[in-house]
Amino acid sequence: MRKVLWIALREFLAIVWTKAFLFGLLFLPLMIGLVAVAINLMSDDDFRAAGRIALIDPTGRVTAEARQALDSNAMERNLAAEVRENAPPGLEGAADGAADVIEALDLGPDFTLVQLPTDADLDAEKAMLLSEDPENALLALVVIHANAIEEPDATRPFGSYDLYTAPNIDERESGAVRSMLREAIVDLRISAYGLDRGTIDRITRVEGGQSITVTETEEREAFEGMSFILPMAFMFLLFMGIMGGGQGMMTSTIEEKSSRVVEVLLSAVSPMELMAGKLFGHMSASLIGMTIYLVAGLIVLGSFSLLGLLDPMLIVYLFLFFFIAYFTIGSFMLAVGSAVNELRETQSLMMPVMIITMLPWFLWMPISRDPNSTLSVVSSFLPPISSFGMMLRVSSTEPPPAWQVWLSIGVGVLGVYLVLWFAARVFRIGILLTGKPPDFRTLMRWVRMS
Repeated sequence: MRKVLWIALREFLAIVWTKAFLFGLLFLPLMIGLVAVAINLMSDDDFRAAGRIALIDPTGRVTAEARQALDSNAMERNLAAEVRENAPPGLEGAADGAADVIEALDLGPDFTLVQLPTDADLDAEKAMLLSEDPENALLALVVIHANAIEEPDATRPFGSYDLYTAPNIDERESGAVRSMLREAIVDLRISAYGLDRGTIDRITRVEGGQSITVTETEEREAFEGMSFILPMAFMFLLFMGIMGGGQGMMTSTIEEKSSRVVEVLLSAVSPMELMAGKLFGHMSASLIGMTIYLVAGLIVLGSFSLLGLLDPMLIVYLFLFFFIAYFTIGSFMLAVGSAVNELRETQSLMMPVMIITMLPWFLWMPISRDPNSTLSVVSSFLPPISSFGMMLRVSSTEPPPAWQVWLSIGVGVLGVYLVLWFAARVFRIGILLTGKPPDFRTLMRWVRMS
């Protein structure tokens, strides 16, 4: 056992002191940082629509209403109401605070509205859209339809408006113009029917109610989106830990075999001690990376006061299923690495392993949506994907009974024993063989021979 631990320590140190390992740990935070920078570059915080808008308004009312809407910060009120309405359960207080801040801001467009006579020369006004004189140039020209506010009769629809814009107008500016006109026309239509816009807004506004998940043992507050995010997060942690360590273990085995370093190692330890040491060493390095990402995720949940929505047993299950999945997939990869001489020779032998690792991603959505379906139950008891299937089920909104979880763990442990038995026999023969890479028939013959 001491030799196994020395091999494991050697493999562990060889991994964690490499630039690739450090880059792998920093890759996700780096990507999150790049996404944050990209979002900041695309942000509209520093943008404000501004310019002269000319309106030909035969109704005589739209221009005045639009000017009043601009002066009364309608955009801020609408945005604040949207923030309050879409507040997630449990975060209503924070949403109200954010909405109050938005209402105090001056986010609306800085438009100068110019009302033209109804008999204005349309072609002459269009020419002002191309003017290079900043004092006379127009950002947009709006022609309101005569029936934009009141219907001529019940069989004919409301009118609208025609919008003419300058060639260099920003789409955000044209969107602000359309939004301004829409608000003004809707307010006037509501008033024309003797109704009150504020009353209608209150009637049509539905506050986000509290969402509660009812289980056989408890009732707990639910957070919309957790049923989608949580299974995906645990799947990512499992996949990252297993594939990162497994790929590195296979690559290092191939390199040591091709450089004959493995012959020196086997002069001091047995093939089984070498195999076990590699498994434990690479698993320890993968465990560090997975733990770091897990802690980062818990910190993020805690910062949003959502940590209470996470069942602590999920973390226990994550590590248990990680060990099972790692020994299963890692043993396969170690067997492949010992059987070939170069990395390019692994393609045909790695195909079944890649199918096994990718299959849970195809099953992720069906299992998350219906954790108790026949497909979900079968996949959670079918090695070597049982760890992924059961992890998706326990992190869903309808977790399975505890006996199913522990039965899946037992089935996974049995699967690990069988895979280790297979990989050990392949490793014992393949680690010292050179020449033509084996196929599956040859691998099975090695197993029978040993």
